[in-house]
Amino acid sequence: MKATEHTLRGGDGAELFYRAWLPPEKTDKALLLFHRGHEHSGRWQETVEGLGLGKVAIFAWDARGHGHSSGERGAAASVAELARDVESFVSHLAQEHGLARENMIVLAHSLAAVTVTAWVHDYAPGIRAMILVTPAFRVRLYVPFAVPALRLKENVMGPGQVKSYVKAGMLTRDREEAARYQADPMIFRQIAVNLLLDLRDTARRLCADAGALHTPTLLLAAGRDWVVSLPEQRKFFDALSSPIKEMQVYPRALHALFHDLDRSGVVERVRRFVQERFREQATPLSLLTADSTGHTFEEYRHLRNGNGGGLKFAVARAGLRIAGHLSAGVGVGWRSGFDSGLSLDYIYENRARGSLGIGRLIDRAYLETIGWRGIRQRKVHLEKALRCLIEQVHAASGRVHILDIAAGPGRYVIETMADCSDKTISATLCDYREENVEAARILARERKLAGVTAGKADAFDEEALARVRPRANIGIVSGLYELFASNEKVLRSLRGLAAAIEPDGFLIYTNQPWHPQVEFIARVLRNREGDPWVMRRRTTAEIDELVRASGFEKMSMEIDRWGMFTVSVARRKR
Repeated sequence: MKATEHTLRGGDGAELFYRAWLPPEKTDKALLLFHRGHEHSGRWQETVEGLGLGKVAIFAWDARGHGHSSGERGAAASVAELARDVESFVSHLAQEHGLARENMIVLAHSLAAVTVTAWVHDYAPGIRAMILVTPAFRVRLYVPFAVPALRLKENVMGPGQVKSYVKAGMLTRDREEAARYQADPMIFRQIAVNLLLDLRDTARRLCADAGALHTPTLLLAAGRDWVVSLPEQRKFFDALSSPIKEMQVYPRALHALFHDLDRSGVVERVRRFVQERFREQATPLSLLTADSTGHTFEEYRHLRNGNGGGLKFAVARAGLRIAGHLSAGVGVGWRSGFDSGLSLDYIYENRARGSLGIGRLIDRAYLETIGWRGIRQRKVHLEKALRCLIEQVHAASGRVHILDIAAGPGRYVIETMADCSDKTISATLCDYREENVEAARILARERKLAGVTAGKADAFDEEALARVRPRANIGIVSGLYELFASNEKVLRSLRGLAAAIEPDGFLIYTNQPWHPQVEFIARVLRNREGDPWVMRRRTTAEIDELVRASGFEKMSMEIDRWGMFTVSVARRKR
């Protein structure tokens, strides 16, 4: 099979190169190949020929910074940026080649296996299956204290690169393949320090939350892998919730399974798995009852049944109580709830305040915790999505009406409206607390926005939402569903929103598929009702299914680099 060469544009405009091996007759099935670190798509040719999948289209990209793709060699801003590239690649293939995601299988090797797993976890693309080959869930760094040293180097010296210690002899027992690897001018043997560190952090997140994954999975591992950890791969595999999961270890193999001796057996195992997955009817697992069974429910039940978490959390609660007398932000959290609209508005404002000098230092440390940084990035994504929709809707109809059913003080809506003052925009802002409603009114007056109406309302009252007039062409629900464990409440709210939004109108919704401090928050912080702030995380797949069941079709999504908060856009079906 001869490859054809193509390019696409990533979300940030980067040019990404890919190869396609297309069967003579049009097909609706596709296998996507993602090369390991340092390599490029040209090295898949022998594997493609060995697979012999005559009725399956095969595609392989050059990751940004590799092969023919643009970007600094061996570099990327983060694993999240690479995962966004995967989403761009898949969207491009769907559009250009008429391929449905449910008929795609992805195969990713080593570092790319982490990138692709992050994409499956964070974006919930609904693909047929994934094949992970020697995934780099923990890279073996043989230098003592290598990670702290690299973090220090990055903080002190700024961006930089490190040369890979991996020699060809550590990748393959095949001397001819080792020589080809050494002589290949397109193989770049360095990696950016920030990417190596982010790879480690992302892999730890994915292993900790592997139970959130339900995609059918084949994991192939090497028994003599000097590059990545086999025990970490087993840990990930054992935690998967996938109804179909298989793991095979090749005892004598080295890391580069597709270029090692006896690779024909590896290729045959892949071919058999691909054929089985395409032969069997795909039956996606419904997550509408994930609030009563499954991975995130068990985590939620554990947190709710806890007894305060012991001494370390008691000390943390006491310390934060004291901090509340000095730090303005912590004080707002204790008075109104750390999940309240007022507390959120303080986080958005991001201006440290406090008393006795030390109060501002405590406040700055509070504002810089990872959760609040993620919340501010969510606001950036919200405003970006809202601006894009305002432009699109105004160009089509000449008017924009926004409905936000849990607006808090409505800061991001009001500020975005003020920035788009050349357009005809009105908004209805709702919240269940009068103090938030009044704050929204004050902010609208300060910005001289006469088209803003703020009122008290219940975001879970389906009938009341359905009666809201005028009907909106842009609806927003941000930071609300994350606070409630029940899917039935969310469905009622979404159904009400569907009735309040015009056909072909848009919905912006947020979600929290992951949070590294979920136990700390449950044991230490208080919510707006004065109770422990216990959250049930929803996977991206779960919230998307709830949205789909309510009459919307998801179009796009953004997520922060830590994988915590998503901002999605869906269209109201006719």
